[in-house]
Amino acid sequence: MASPEFERQMQGYGLTTAHIFYRLPDFQSLLQTYVWQDYDLAPEFPGMRKFLDFWEARLDGRLHSVRYAHKTLIGPNEWRRIDGEILLH
Repeated sequence: MASPEFERQMQGYGLTTAHIFYRLPDFQSLLQTYVWQDYDLAPEFPGMRKFLDFWEARLDGRLHSVRYAHKTLIGPNEWRRIDGEILLH
């Protein structure tokens, strides 16, 4: 059985990392950072958008900016099925 992460990669998901800058609620002149990472679909990034929507709706620290990077770990041309067996004695 394949791991859920591997199955998501086979569906086109890639690893997305967001570096989030936000303002501290009591000290608006100070910026804090938070790093979020998950498998997501480019270019729409529904997972990251859902997280940022949650942040804006539920958390006190107002968002300042978000930098992100995305890497597809397995592409369609990098995967092929091979039937075989290796015996170890």
